Parts: sequence; C-alpha cells; structure tokens
Amino acid sequence: MPQPIIELDHVTVRYNLSRQKNKGLKEYMKAMARRELKFQEFIAINDVSLTIQPGESWGFIGTNGAGKSTLLKTITGILRPYKGTVRVAGSIAPLLELGAGFDQELTGRENIMMNGLILGMSVRDIYSRFDEIVDFSELENFLDVPVKNYSSGMKSRLGFSIATSSRADILIADEVLATGDTAFQAKCEARMAELLEGGTTLLFVSHNMSSVQNLCEKTLWLEHGVYQASGPTEEMLAAYADYLERMARDEDLYLSEDEEDEEEKTAEEVNA
Repeated sequence: MPQPIIELDHVTVRYNLSRQKNKGLKEYMKAMARRELKFQEFIAINDVSLTIQPGESWGFIGTNGAGKSTLLKTITGILRPYKGTVRVAGSIAPLLELGAGFDQELTGRENIMMNGLILGMSVRDIYSRFDEIVDFSELENFLDVPVKNYSSGMKSRLGFSIATSSRADILIADEVLATGDTAFQAKCEARMAELLEGGTTLLFVSHNMSSVQNLCEKTLWLEHGVYQASGPTEEMLAAYADYLERMARDEDLYLSEDEEDEEEKTAEEVNA
C-alpha cells in the first residue's frame, strides 16, 4: 500500500467573527487597544478526516458555505487548522482564485515568469514551457499588455495555463471552470484529465456535477463544515442530488404555508 499523499486527521478550522460594528479603522484600533473587541466563534470545518492516495482524483461537493474552499486552503497551507493535523507529501499547484496572485501592473509575459517562480519552477523550466503556456491560454496577442487591462476570463486563462504547466504532484482546483467560454472550459477539463493520466493527484471543487462526474473517481460531501459522506463519485452525486431535492421540496412547502397564512390574514382583514 503506497503512502498517502494527503492525510487529514480530525481537522477543525475556526474563525473569530467580530460581533460589533466600528465606524472605521481608527475606532477599531481604539477598541482593540482597550480590549473591547468582541468575537463570535465560527467553525468552518468541523472534525474532518480524509486520506488521499497518489494519483487519485477527488471531488468536493456541498452547498454554498459548506466549507469546501476552506478545506482546500487548509490543505495548501493558506489556513492553519485550529485542531487536528494536515500532512501533505508532494508539491502543490493551487488553482484557488485564478489570477489573484498576479501583479496588475506587470504584463502577461512578466506575470508568467513571476508566477512560475512562485510555483517552484526554475527559470529554465519557465522558458522551456513558455510557448506551451501562451498557446494554451490563447493570449499571444496580449502578452505585453498589463494584466490590469485583462478581463476576468483572460486572467483565469493565464492563471490556469501557468499552474497546470508546473507539473506539480497535486493539483487543487476550486471552481476553475466557472469562468471563460464553453470551449475553453472543455479545454481546461481535458488538460486536467491529461494530468490525471500522468499520475497527478486532483482535488476539485465545482458546482458543475457533470465536471465532477467526468474528472473525479471519488467525492467528499460537506455541509456546514461537517463531513456527510465520501466514496465513489457516482454514489455521492446521487445522494447529494436526493438531498438537494428534499431541500427544494421543504422550501416549497414552507413557502406554500407562508402564502396560506398570508391569504388567511388578508381574508380576516376583509371580513373585519
């Protein structure tokens, strides 16, 4: 049995949310100096354990606020767990917020160099893969334009192209197919499938269940930071679809009851 490439052992992530409103930074600093700041504890991830083997592809599903992105940021080391441990045995190419790491004043060409170095690529590697990055991004006519003039879709293209050229052991992708045109989304999905065939481990967050189905052999389901289930993707997506259907039925029932109450109230007012 190979050694796991990622191990999450009873991981809990906690945020402290401010319970008071301050009019500005000055008031906030005064309250901090007087130790008058009040916080409310918020558990974003609650006691989640998971073991991922090299070369596996995992989807992360759940409704908005489920904790999917928080868990990925914890695996990459951006966030530290409040409790539990995270062990990662390999290099990571994070695609969490495509284009977020770009220097807006630098050109696309300069950002390719800078981001490649940040991802651990050598200068020689960047030069050897430069044409590949440009060709995949389809931005050859905009290389010498400052990134601040790029659209969000153009930044996403460039960020995806750089990250997936780094040949990292682990690719972490959070809603990377949510921007850009349909043709480029299909191109990105094909690139990720190609990396999987080469042995890359994939952690993939998406609300597009067909993409999760196509790319991921296993899936973890979270709700409100709590582990719901994990297993073969087909089984998890079926269980998740049933859950969403139950939620929709409950919401429709709730709205119907509200409408009935409103009608009864209106009738009483008319009769009065």
